[in-house]
Amino acid sequence: MCGLLSLLTSDRDAPDRADAASSALECAAHRGPDDGGTWHDPDVVLAFRRLSIIDLEGSHQPLHWGPPDDPERYSIVFNGEIYNYALLRAELVEQGVVFATAGDTEVIVAAYHHWGAAVVDRLRGMFAFLVWDSRDRVLFGARDPFGIKPLFWAAGPAGVAFASEKKSLLALAPELGLDAAGLDTTALQHYLVLQYVPEPATLHRAIHRIESGTRFTVRPGGEPVPERYFRPAFHDRTGSGQAVHRRLADVLRDSVAAHLRADVPVGAFLSGGIDSTAIVAMARAHNPDLITFTAGFERAGYSEVDVAAETAAALGVRHVVTTVTPQDMMEALPLIVWYLDDPVADPALVPLWFVSREASRHVKVVLSGEGADELFGGYTIYGEPRSLAPFERLPGAVRAALGRASARLPGGMRGKDLLRRGALPLEQRYYGNARVFRPDQLAEILRHHDPASQHTDVTGPHYRASAGWDPVARMQHVDLFTWLRGDILVKADKMTMANSLELRVPFLDPEVFAVACGLPTSEKLAGGTTKYALRRALQGIVPRHVLHRRKLGFPVPIRHWLRAEMYEWAMGVVGDSGAGHLIDLTAVTRMLDTHRAGPLDHSRRLWAVLVFLLWHGIFVEDRIRPSVPEPVSLGHRPSAQDGLFPPDVTSSPVRIR
Repeated sequence: MCGLLSLLTSDRDAPDRADAASSALECAAHRGPDDGGTWHDPDVVLAFRRLSIIDLEGSHQPLHWGPPDDPERYSIVFNGEIYNYALLRAELVEQGVVFATAGDTEVIVAAYHHWGAAVVDRLRGMFAFLVWDSRDRVLFGARDPFGIKPLFWAAGPAGVAFASEKKSLLALAPELGLDAAGLDTTALQHYLVLQYVPEPATLHRAIHRIESGTRFTVRPGGEPVPERYFRPAFHDRTGSGQAVHRRLADVLRDSVAAHLRADVPVGAFLSGGIDSTAIVAMARAHNPDLITFTAGFERAGYSEVDVAAETAAALGVRHVVTTVTPQDMMEALPLIVWYLDDPVADPALVPLWFVSREASRHVKVVLSGEGADELFGGYTIYGEPRSLAPFERLPGAVRAALGRASARLPGGMRGKDLLRRGALPLEQRYYGNARVFRPDQLAEILRHHDPASQHTDVTGPHYRASAGWDPVARMQHVDLFTWLRGDILVKADKMTMANSLELRVPFLDPEVFAVACGLPTSEKLAGGTTKYALRRALQGIVPRHVLHRRKLGFPVPIRHWLRAEMYEWAMGVVGDSGAGHLIDLTAVTRMLDTHRAGPLDHSRRLWAVLVFLLWHGIFVEDRIRPSVPEPVSLGHRPSAQDGLFPPDVTSSPVRIR
């Protein structure tokens, strides 16, 4: 797990820009505190920061490789892990390839030489990488199927650059001749609706993201030519019953075993839910000394700490708990937003940052349960097509009339939202797993609200790609391309890497997806529960108190805190903001006061605005400057037994100017 940067110049002046590229990568030093390097030829600069996980003494990057007649033809920078690299390596050895390292990076570049762009179809893992071909003068790159690892890019008169962190490209903008100051107001509007900035956009108009499941080539003077290589499809092919459940358990065991491969200590996150519990139970079979980590709050009803502790005891693993207070959140949030690059209005990322910080004191790798809900039907909203089925049988005119009737009902009245959603087709009512601001609410706070910009601009292509599928499968498909890669995986990558910790997600594995994508709806939603097939597959593997437990979803008590402990802080964030030309700050203040008075709950909308205002204060106004801790390198990272941690690890000082 690492940080990379590449600059492909337009005028063969890469040597003159190498120092600037290396310097721009320093703001991503937390992604790779153990090692680093910069290399260039006349056209390209490759820079790298490494978090050493496999082949600790070898596999330095940028790594050079080539056939015997041209031994340094290719140069690669690679962020991620390839879990089947040993199998690919053996196959390449049979073809005569000689390897100089014991890691997965060299396998990727050798495989690219032999298989070309099709190499991405053979990789089992998470990745974002760039390979420079010095003979053909072309840069080839790719991002993993689900978008676990990030890759940003920007183009200016001096060339095109790629990086693991958007901050690096902002730092490199003058070298590119790029005006990076302009904000994308359409992306801002989408953020306030969806609580994340949807790919491929960022809030900076000049900087973009390579989409998940995409490979590309780019030549000097050009821009990336992308090609989607991963087109997921949910179809009823796998079947149902005990044989499928056994197959699912087997493929999960295999994935967890593959994800445990490391030359450093590996732990796991553990909540009260079935997903992380399954990962821990299967991992412990390989590592009896596994350490698990969880975070919680002191407020009743907002913590899974007790359940996680019970689970850890039942599985016989050592367990470490982190408790997060409202004061912790207020102090750490500016620094957390700096790490994010773009705002994500998911309060759960704050405790994730704290638990990652604690985990990094014990291990360098953690396993986690992200992706299970999207693959196996774990969200309760997936039951909506069944509950709204009676509306589907009504004539269109009747449904439209019900929609108009719902609009006239008082806010908060029982049944109002049911009528509204029942009147809409799936493509209009399902945004993905979050909807923060409604259009009428957006118009009240956005200075430049564009009614023509709708959530369907984001979700529409994914609905078209899934036309004719079962409604639940269509919702899963939309979530794979929106919620999962926009919220879940962004916060997972950013919060763990902020603490120089590698997070691995065994559910988001090609072999697991091959089983999950063929499950019928009856294996997702049945018997009044979600993830039916997964629960059946895990019988006898996870403790009974977890097996049929309802999903809590890691709620954060911001509804209560914004009425009490965090109210004055929130008022200060709004009052100090220089984003009044974008957001009606007076309207936000009214919303905050209304929320405080109750009974209306504006917490999610307030949180989205507050996170954006902090982001604007950091990245646009340069008014808020979090004090970023120095990352801890492999050679200086204390062990869990030492009990001694440098001050910059145990605290997160934040200075606001």
